Amino acid sequence: MRSFPYLKQENENWIWDFPSELNMAVQACDYWVSKYPEKVCLKDLTNLDRPIFYTYRDLKSFADSIAFELTKRGVGFGDRVGVLLSQGIGCAASHIAIWKLGAISIPLFKLFGPDALKMRLKDAQAKCTITDFEGSNGLLPDEFNGLIFDDIENTGEPFKTQNTKAETPAVLIYTSGTTGPPKGALHSQQILTGHLPGVSMSHNYLGQDRDCLWTPADWAWIGGLFDVLMPGLALGVPVVASKMKKFSPKDTLEIISRGEVRNIFFPPTALRILKAANVKINSLRSVACGGEPLGAEMLEWGKKNLKTTINEFYGQTECNMVVSSCHADREPISGLMGTAVPGHTVNILGSDGAPTDEEGEIAIKRGSASMMLEYWRRPDQTEEKFSGDWLLTGDRGRFHADGIEFIGRDDDVINSAGYRIGPSEIEDCLLMHPAVATVGVIGKPDHSRGEIVKAYVVVKPDHKTDRHLSKSLQEFVKERLAKHLYPREISFLDELPMTITGKVIRKKLREIAISECK
Repeated sequence: MRSFPYLKQENENWIWDFPSELNMAVQACDYWVSKYPEKVCLKDLTNLDRPIFYTYRDLKSFADSIAFELTKRGVGFGDRVGVLLSQGIGCAASHIAIWKLGAISIPLFKLFGPDALKMRLKDAQAKCTITDFEGSNGLLPDEFNGLIFDDIENTGEPFKTQNTKAETPAVLIYTSGTTGPPKGALHSQQILTGHLPGVSMSHNYLGQDRDCLWTPADWAWIGGLFDVLMPGLALGVPVVASKMKKFSPKDTLEIISRGEVRNIFFPPTALRILKAANVKINSLRSVACGGEPLGAEMLEWGKKNLKTTINEFYGQTECNMVVSSCHADREPISGLMGTAVPGHTVNILGSDGAPTDEEGEIAIKRGSASMMLEYWRRPDQTEEKFSGDWLLTGDRGRFHADGIEFIGRDDDVINSAGYRIGPSEIEDCLLMHPAVATVGVIGKPDHSRGEIVKAYVVVKPDHKTDRHLSKSLQEFVKERLAKHLYPREISFLDELPMTITGKVIRKKLREIAISECK
């Protein structure tokens, strides 16, 4: 077993042993500037014909300039700052700048519409938001004090990073649940360290000669930010930035070639697209995938067409990278997502809340370094997420001799193309449409995306249930929430299955959706 930062083995247990001070800005940037300032840390391939390579010295210079500008705007220790930027030096430097101040960064998707952004920034009580001209042009509501990255003067003056501890709050990542609006999972400065063992293992021990890391996943997602960008920077592995408007096999091959990429995190949907196009790649050392089980057929395709074994991993926004397979240690087994990562204790709990050898709920023990501190300003929901010393994932699983089997979700969260989507946010949006009386949203099985968002709608009197209304409802969600949240299918019903208290029975709707697939 390889060694990992701040993790030591005592008998059969792995114990986190953090220093008195810990700051991710130092881990991902300042440390490397003190050792190898001219080492390339980021390869920007947004323009494939004109790639831009950035060093750790460049990264620190950008981050320090942003930190000074944030200070001028009154941002200080513990304040929340949004980051509405796509893959690139601005996104990386902005998070690092915020952590230098001891403030809390909020990753935000460019896919979000104004309503979705407003909800998150208002809930976080954000002091300002770092974005670009695209983000400030009608996307970011005016009241959230946009700071345009391209307008920031890069003075080269060094900024002194604040002293923070492992438990100091540092990043607020919003995640969708089955009820109510999205919740902010508040993480501390130790979240990066907590990811390093699992990220390293999922890439057959990342950090070897010529390793270079890339993902098509947005850096606003925990999978892009903490499974790729920050671990790559912290481990001294160059990270490739690209801004695909839509994932494509052609662009993927170009990025891998021009960026000399050797290590990739592919969401499951990306792998399905590559498989459908019969893509062949022979230059990769590792491929990692998480979000949903791949199955034996996809794993075999990976060995044949990608010339490497795909390592699956598991986690969620509240506590990520806790289970992983690692081909460097042993051959992954189809149907098993791997074994518990060092530093994380994973168990299966039965209906009585005790560990079981049977099928049960996947749970993670307190003490995991990638575990959230709390749901932001939601003490009741934080309490519900835990049972004693265990964080409850809402996922079903079973232990086997060689690893952990993922069986499925225990709630209504939709897993579509790598995104975790909460149905209630979409339902609330659709209920604002003048034609909608009631609505239920579920995930419908889909070969390409795992699941798609499907809406069952009851319309108000005097409204026609036709394709024009379906299109209107889809555009309504796209414009107000996000393009990846709109219902790809809409069916109109006379009534929805309801409980006596008036709640939509999504289980019944899922049964209808499954019958439609037959």
